[in-house]
Amino acid sequence: MEIFKADIMGYCFGVRRAVEKAEQALAENTDCPVYSLGPLIHNKTTLQRLEKAGMKTAESLEQIPENSAVLIRAHGVPPEIVKSLEAKNCRIIDATCPRVKASQKIAEKNRDNLIVFTGDAEHGEVKGIAGYGGKNFHLIGNLEDAKELAGKNASGDKKIVLFSQTTFSGKEFEKIRSFMEERFENLEVLNTICPATKERQDALLELCGKVDGVIVIGGKQSANTIRLFQSAKSHCRDAVHIENAGEIPEVFFGLEKIGITAGASTPDEIIDEVCEVLNVRSKS
Repeated sequence: MEIFKADIMGYCFGVRRAVEKAEQALAENTDCPVYSLGPLIHNKTTLQRLEKAGMKTAESLEQIPENSAVLIRAHGVPPEIVKSLEAKNCRIIDATCPRVKASQKIAEKNRDNLIVFTGDAEHGEVKGIAGYGGKNFHLIGNLEDAKELAGKNASGDKKIVLFSQTTFSGKEFEKIRSFMEERFENLEVLNTICPATKERQDALLELCGKVDGVIVIGGKQSANTIRLFQSAKSHCRDAVHIENAGEIPEVFFGLEKIGITAGASTPDEIIDEVCEVLNVRSKS
Protein backbone atom coordinates (compact mmCIF):
# COMPACT_ATOMS: atom_id res chain seq x y z
CA MET A 1 0.00 0.00 0.00
CA GLU A 2 1.18 3.51 -0.86
CA ILE A 3 -0.18 6.57 0.92
CA PHE A 4 -0.24 9.92 -0.85
CA LYS A 5 -0.98 13.10 1.12
CA ALA A 6 -2.47 16.19 -0.50
CA ASP A 7 0.08 18.99 -0.72
CA ILE A 8 -2.25 21.31 1.23
CA MET A 9 -4.64 20.02 3.90
CA GLY A 10 -5.56 20.32 7.58
CA TYR A 11 -5.62 23.37 9.83
CA CYS A 12 -6.02 26.73 8.13
CA PHE A 13 -4.71 29.94 9.69
CA GLY A 14 -8.06 30.98 11.17
CA VAL A 15 -8.72 27.64 12.88
CA ARG A 16 -5.18 27.34 14.24
CA ARG A 17 -5.49 30.88 15.61
CA ALA A 18 -8.81 30.06 17.33
CA VAL A 19 -7.37 26.94 19.00
CA GLU A 20 -4.32 28.87 20.19
CA LYS A 21 -6.56 31.62 21.62
CA ALA A 22 -8.57 28.96 23.48
CA GLU A 23 -5.42 27.43 24.95
CA GLN A 24 -4.20 30.88 25.99
CA ALA A 25 -7.59 31.75 27.54
CA LEU A 26 -7.53 28.55 29.62
CA ALA A 27 -4.03 29.34 30.85
CA GLU A 28 -4.75 32.97 31.72
CA ASN A 29 -8.29 32.79 33.18
CA THR A 30 -7.84 30.44 36.12
CA ASP A 31 -10.08 32.58 38.34
CA CYS A 32 -13.27 32.12 36.30
CA PRO A 33 -14.91 29.60 33.97
CA VAL A 34 -13.95 29.70 30.27
CA TYR A 35 -16.77 29.23 27.76
CA SER A 36 -17.01 28.92 24.00
CA LEU A 37 -20.31 30.23 22.67
CA GLY A 38 -21.12 27.40 20.27
CA PRO A 39 -18.47 24.97 18.99
CA LEU A 40 -15.16 26.83 18.69
CA ILE A 41 -14.34 24.94 15.46
CA HIS A 42 -15.86 21.97 13.59
CA ASN A 43 -13.70 19.17 14.97
CA LYS A 44 -14.86 16.89 17.79
CA THR A 45 -11.41 15.63 18.77
CA THR A 46 -9.97 19.09 19.25
CA LEU A 47 -13.06 20.24 21.15
CA GLN A 48 -12.88 17.22 23.45
CA ARG A 49 -9.22 18.00 24.18
CA LEU A 50 -10.04 21.62 25.03
CA GLU A 51 -13.00 20.57 27.17
CA LYS A 52 -10.77 18.21 29.15
CA ALA A 53 -8.49 21.19 29.76
CA GLY A 54 -11.45 23.12 31.20
CA MET A 55 -13.24 24.87 28.34
CA LYS A 56 -17.04 24.64 28.45
CA THR A 57 -19.23 24.88 25.34
CA ALA A 58 -22.47 26.84 25.74
CA GLU A 59 -25.25 26.56 23.19
CA SER A 60 -26.94 29.78 24.32
CA LEU A 61 -26.24 33.01 26.22
CA GLU A 62 -28.42 31.80 29.07
CA GLN A 63 -25.92 29.02 29.82
CA ILE A 64 -23.09 31.50 30.41
CA PRO A 65 -22.80 32.93 33.95
CA GLU A 66 -21.87 36.53 34.56
CA ASN A 67 -18.17 37.41 34.85
CA SER A 68 -17.10 34.41 32.73
CA ALA A 69 -14.38 34.40 30.10
CA VAL A 70 -16.04 33.79 26.72
CA LEU A 71 -14.44 32.78 23.44
CA ILE A 72 -16.12 34.04 20.29
CA ARG A 73 -15.74 31.08 17.93
CA ALA A 74 -13.92 31.16 14.59
CA HIS A 75 -17.19 31.66 12.67
CA GLY A 76 -18.00 34.83 14.60
CA VAL A 77 -21.31 36.04 16.06
CA PRO A 78 -23.80 38.88 15.40
CA PRO A 79 -23.05 42.21 17.16
CA GLU A 80 -26.02 41.87 19.50
CA ILE A 81 -24.42 38.75 21.01
CA VAL A 82 -21.28 40.72 21.86
CA LYS A 83 -23.40 43.43 23.50
CA SER A 84 -25.23 40.81 25.58
CA LEU A 85 -21.93 39.35 26.78
CA GLU A 86 -20.66 42.81 27.68
CA ALA A 87 -23.85 43.36 29.70
CA LYS A 88 -22.95 40.21 31.68
CA ASN A 89 -19.49 41.65 32.43
CA CYS A 90 -17.87 38.79 30.57
CA ARG A 91 -14.25 38.82 29.45
CA ILE A 92 -14.53 38.46 25.67
CA ILE A 93 -11.77 36.68 23.75
CA ASP A 94 -12.46 37.20 20.06
CA ALA A 95 -11.32 34.14 18.09
CA THR A 96 -13.23 35.12 14.95
CA CYS A 97 -11.26 34.22 11.82
CA PRO A 98 -9.72 37.44 10.41
CA ARG A 99 -11.29 36.72 7.02
CA VAL A 100 -14.73 36.37 8.60
CA LYS A 101 -14.08 39.57 10.58
CA ALA A 102 -13.31 41.35 7.29
CA SER A 103 -16.66 40.18 5.87
CA GLN A 104 -18.46 41.45 8.98
CA LYS A 105 -16.89 44.88 8.39
CA ILE A 106 -17.97 44.82 4.73
CA ALA A 107 -21.55 44.08 5.78
CA GLU A 108 -21.52 46.82 8.44
CA LYS A 109 -20.05 49.37 6.02
CA ASN A 110 -22.74 48.61 3.40
CA ARG A 111 -25.83 48.56 5.62
CA ASP A 112 -27.38 51.33 3.51
CA ASN A 113 -26.70 49.51 0.24
CA LEU A 114 -28.30 46.30 -1.03
CA ILE A 115 -26.19 43.40 0.25
CA VAL A 116 -26.35 40.11 -1.66
CA PHE A 117 -24.47 37.41 0.21
CA THR A 118 -23.89 33.86 -1.02
CA GLY A 119 -23.81 31.15 1.63
CA ASP A 120 -25.56 28.55 3.77
CA ALA A 121 -28.37 29.94 5.94
CA GLU A 122 -27.63 27.48 8.75
CA HIS A 123 -23.91 28.21 8.95
CA GLY A 124 -22.65 30.14 11.99
CA GLU A 125 -20.46 32.43 9.89
CA VAL A 126 -23.45 33.49 7.79
CA LYS A 127 -25.64 34.22 10.81
CA GLY A 128 -22.94 36.41 12.30
CA ILE A 129 -22.34 38.41 9.11
CA ALA A 130 -26.08 38.82 8.55
CA GLY A 131 -26.28 40.54 11.93
CA TYR A 132 -23.92 43.24 10.68
CA GLY A 133 -25.79 43.70 7.40
CA GLY A 134 -29.15 44.75 8.82
CA LYS A 135 -32.42 44.90 6.88
CA ASN A 136 -30.75 45.21 3.46
CA PHE A 137 -28.96 41.86 3.79
CA HIS A 138 -30.15 39.22 1.30
CA LEU A 139 -28.86 35.65 1.49
CA ILE A 140 -28.77 33.41 -1.58
CA GLY A 141 -27.45 29.87 -1.94
CA ASN A 142 -27.20 29.37 -5.70
CA LEU A 143 -27.80 30.86 -9.15
CA GLU A 144 -31.55 30.14 -9.01
CA ASP A 145 -31.82 32.15 -5.81
CA ALA A 146 -29.98 35.01 -7.51
CA LYS A 147 -32.44 34.97 -10.42
CA GLU A 148 -35.40 34.92 -8.02
CA LEU A 149 -33.98 37.85 -6.05
CA ALA A 150 -33.35 39.82 -9.24
CA GLY A 151 -36.94 39.25 -10.33
CA LYS A 152 -38.28 40.63 -7.07
CA ASN A 153 -35.77 43.38 -6.56
CA ALA A 154 -35.29 46.26 -8.96
CA SER A 155 -32.62 48.06 -6.98
CA GLY A 156 -32.99 51.40 -8.75
CA ASP A 157 -30.11 53.68 -7.89
CA LYS A 158 -29.11 51.72 -4.80
CA LYS A 159 -25.65 50.20 -4.95
CA ILE A 160 -25.50 46.38 -4.77
CA VAL A 161 -22.62 44.66 -3.00
CA LEU A 162 -22.07 40.95 -3.74
CA PHE A 163 -19.80 38.86 -1.53
CA SER A 164 -19.67 35.43 0.04
CA GLN A 165 -19.25 32.99 2.90
CA THR A 166 -15.55 32.13 3.12
CA THR A 167 -16.16 28.43 2.35
CA PHE A 168 -18.70 28.90 -0.46
CA SER A 169 -18.21 27.10 -3.80
CA GLY A 170 -16.01 29.19 -6.07
CA LYS A 171 -17.69 27.80 -9.19
CA GLU A 172 -21.19 28.67 -7.95
CA PHE A 173 -20.05 32.14 -6.92
CA GLU A 174 -18.69 32.78 -10.42
CA LYS A 175 -22.04 31.78 -11.96
CA ILE A 176 -23.84 34.19 -9.64
CA ARG A 177 -21.31 36.97 -10.26
CA SER A 178 -21.65 36.60 -14.04
CA PHE A 179 -25.45 36.76 -13.86
CA MET A 180 -25.47 39.73 -11.48
CA GLU A 181 -23.00 41.68 -13.63
CA GLU A 182 -25.28 41.24 -16.67
CA ARG A 183 -28.38 42.19 -14.68
CA PHE A 184 -27.16 45.19 -12.64
CA GLU A 185 -24.95 48.13 -13.57
CA ASN A 186 -24.45 49.42 -10.03
CA LEU A 187 -22.84 46.22 -8.73
CA GLU A 188 -19.69 45.86 -6.65
CA VAL A 189 -18.28 42.32 -6.38
CA LEU A 190 -15.96 41.35 -3.53
CA ASN A 191 -14.43 37.87 -3.57
CA THR A 192 -14.33 36.90 0.10
CA ILE A 193 -13.97 33.14 -0.45
CA CYS A 194 -10.96 32.02 1.57
CA PRO A 195 -8.05 30.94 -0.66
CA ALA A 196 -7.45 28.06 1.77
CA THR A 197 -10.66 26.47 0.46
CA LYS A 198 -9.56 26.64 -3.20
CA GLU A 199 -6.02 25.54 -2.34
CA ARG A 200 -7.34 22.39 -0.67
CA GLN A 201 -9.69 21.71 -3.57
CA ASP A 202 -6.89 22.12 -6.13
CA ALA A 203 -4.54 19.88 -4.13
CA LEU A 204 -7.29 17.25 -3.91
CA LEU A 205 -7.88 17.24 -7.67
CA GLU A 206 -4.18 16.68 -8.26
CA LEU A 207 -4.22 13.88 -5.69
CA CYS A 208 -7.18 12.07 -7.27
CA GLY A 209 -5.20 11.40 -10.43
CA LYS A 210 -2.61 9.38 -8.52
CA VAL A 211 -4.71 7.10 -6.31
CA ASP A 212 -7.37 4.38 -6.21
CA GLY A 213 -9.29 5.92 -3.32
CA VAL A 214 -9.39 9.09 -1.19
CA ILE A 215 -9.96 9.47 2.55
CA VAL A 216 -11.24 12.91 3.52
CA ILE A 217 -10.69 13.62 7.22
CA GLY A 218 -12.72 16.23 9.10
CA GLY A 219 -15.80 17.09 11.11
CA LYS A 220 -19.14 15.93 9.72
CA GLN A 221 -20.49 19.48 10.18
CA SER A 222 -17.51 21.18 8.52
CA ALA A 223 -18.62 22.94 5.31
CA ASN A 224 -15.20 22.92 3.67
CA THR A 225 -14.66 19.23 4.52
CA ILE A 226 -18.04 18.30 3.05
CA ARG A 227 -17.10 20.11 -0.17
CA LEU A 228 -13.79 18.22 -0.28
CA PHE A 229 -15.67 14.94 0.05
CA GLN A 230 -18.11 15.89 -2.71
CA SER A 231 -15.19 16.65 -5.02
CA ALA A 232 -13.43 13.41 -4.08
CA LYS A 233 -16.57 11.39 -4.86
CA SER A 234 -16.86 12.93 -8.32
CA HIS A 235 -13.21 12.42 -9.24
CA CYS A 236 -12.21 9.13 -7.62
CA ARG A 237 -13.56 5.57 -7.68
CA ASP A 238 -13.61 5.21 -3.88
CA ALA A 239 -14.02 8.14 -1.47
CA VAL A 240 -15.00 8.38 2.17
CA HIS A 241 -15.46 11.15 4.76
CA ILE A 242 -14.28 10.17 8.25
CA GLU A 243 -13.66 12.00 11.53
CA ASN A 244 -11.04 9.61 12.93
CA ALA A 245 -9.03 6.47 12.16
CA GLY A 246 -11.67 4.20 13.70
CA GLU A 247 -14.04 5.04 10.84
CA ILE A 248 -11.81 3.86 7.96
CA PRO A 249 -13.91 1.45 5.82
CA GLU A 250 -12.50 -2.04 5.35
CA VAL A 251 -12.33 -1.62 1.56
CA PHE A 252 -9.54 0.95 1.90
CA PHE A 253 -7.18 -1.56 3.50
CA GLY A 254 -7.25 -3.50 0.24
CA LEU A 255 -6.35 -0.59 -2.06
CA GLU A 256 -2.87 -0.17 -3.49
CA LYS A 257 -2.77 3.64 -3.60
CA ILE A 258 -4.66 5.75 -1.05
CA GLY A 259 -4.94 9.53 -1.03
CA ILE A 260 -5.34 11.52 2.18
CA THR A 261 -6.75 15.01 2.53
CA ALA A 262 -8.31 16.89 5.43
CA GLY A 263 -10.57 19.86 6.10
CA ALA A 264 -9.40 23.18 7.52
CA SER A 265 -10.46 22.21 11.08
CA THR A 266 -8.57 18.91 11.17
CA PRO A 267 -5.49 18.79 13.45
CA ASP A 268 -2.23 17.13 12.41
CA GLU A 269 -2.48 14.40 15.04
CA ILE A 270 -5.69 12.96 13.53
CA ILE A 271 -4.16 12.92 10.04
CA ASP A 272 -1.06 11.18 11.45
CA GLU A 273 -3.23 8.61 13.26
CA VAL A 274 -5.11 7.72 10.05
CA CYS A 275 -1.84 7.26 8.17
CA GLU A 276 -0.41 5.14 10.99
CA VAL A 277 -3.43 2.80 11.07
CA LEU A 278 -3.26 2.37 7.29
CA ASN A 279 0.45 1.59 7.44
CA VAL A 280 0.08 -0.92 10.28
CA ARG A 281 -2.80 -2.77 8.57
CA SER A 282 -0.95 -2.88 5.25
CA LYS A 283 1.99 -4.69 6.89
CA SER A 284 -0.10 -7.21 8.83
